[in-house]
Amino acid sequence: MTLRALSKGLALLLCAGASSSVLAHNPMCECKAIDAEQIQCTGGFSDGSGAPGVTLDVIGYDETILVPGKLGADSKLTFKKPNAEFYVLFDAGPGHVVEIDQADIEAP
Repeated sequence: MTLRALSKGLALLLCAGASSSVLAHNPMCECKAIDAEQIQCTGGFSDGSGAPGVTLDVIGYDETILVPGKLGADSKLTFKKPNAEFYVLFDAGPGHVVEIDQADIEAP
């Protein structure tokens, strides 16, 4: 085996390893009611990293944005529970989206 073939094989192996770690970077989001009026959502990724600055919008069933938001430095966003039916959209980019329906938000 030549040195060139060996280095090419090594480069392919490294690329394959890098791509599998990228696939393991799944978005995660959890929302809980703090009390009857406040909801707190926490976002992050399956590798344990946080998601500061990632978009987290509260959207009505008619697709209007009720509460536009971004996660804070602690990867959390607290908002007043809307009067209308809603869902939460955590959007960290293509392939990294989580939707949470109001029915799936934990009660206090």
